[in-house]
Amino acid sequence: MISPDARWLVTGARGQLGTDLCAVLAGAGVGSDRLLALGADQLDITSSAAVQAVFADFGPQLVVNAAAYTAVDQAEAEEERAYAVNATGPALLAAAAARTGARLLQVSTDYVFAGDADQPYPEQAQPAPRSAYGRTKLAGELAVRELAPEHGYVVRTAWVYGATGTNFVKTMARLERDREFLEVVDDQRGSPTWSADLARGLVQLAGSDAAPGTYHCTGAGETSWWGLARAVFEELGADPERVRPTSTGKFPRPAPRPAYSVLSDAAWRAAGLRPLPHWRAALRQAFAEDRAAYLPD
Repeated sequence: MISPDARWLVTGARGQLGTDLCAVLAGAGVGSDRLLALGADQLDITSSAAVQAVFADFGPQLVVNAAAYTAVDQAEAEEERAYAVNATGPALLAAAAARTGARLLQVSTDYVFAGDADQPYPEQAQPAPRSAYGRTKLAGELAVRELAPEHGYVVRTAWVYGATGTNFVKTMARLERDREFLEVVDDQRGSPTWSADLARGLVQLAGSDAAPGTYHCTGAGETSWWGLARAVFEELGADPERVRPTSTGKFPRPAPRPAYSVLSDAAWRAAGLRPLPHWRAALRQAFAEDRAAYLPD
């Protein structure tokens, strides 16, 4: 168990997940003297010297790495850059965590899988990434497992949206205003995950006695992007029939998307951790708590 006086380091703290992590920790009573929240401009996790300095100066006992290169399509042309952030960075953090005894939570993704399954991927399923983003995130997973086997936790998630930054939910809210009808792919299935729920899940894991290893943490249930878009319209009070289903083939992208990326949370439940709420209830709560954050300017 983590001491209530433990010192936390959150990397990528200005992003979607990092922002919510800091809010959850503050709500749990973690004061500014025990929380070091660093954005990409404050800590370059790809710099060995920078990572070592933070561990030496602050002495974190728990590290949540929310820093990531998440431009999925751009990564196809910038795989080396994506690798630096998604693999080299986690490796440096893992080495520092193993050396100091800190617990490291590395956030990963459904993109490590091929997406050709027909039932939720278990934690031990064989990864087979089909994109540069997926390959670099898998490399980060492997580094954490190899360098911090007794201190590292890999937490895969999927379809994350939140009040900070840009995401699918915000895009759908903007398009609801700008278009009479829109087409959204209905042949990709996954589990939408509210970043605030994910942040609470990560903090729960960090404070538990769960063994180091790989866990899946997503919103419960599953849907397609079309189903999620319709739900966003419903939250806006708009007619969901304005959202029409289409196929992935009509919207070719540089990086292939997993057709099926639902993740089993069997290990999460076996560790006695609370599953996240159903994705539809979470979306409703996200709008109830901060509706303005999802609306276009």
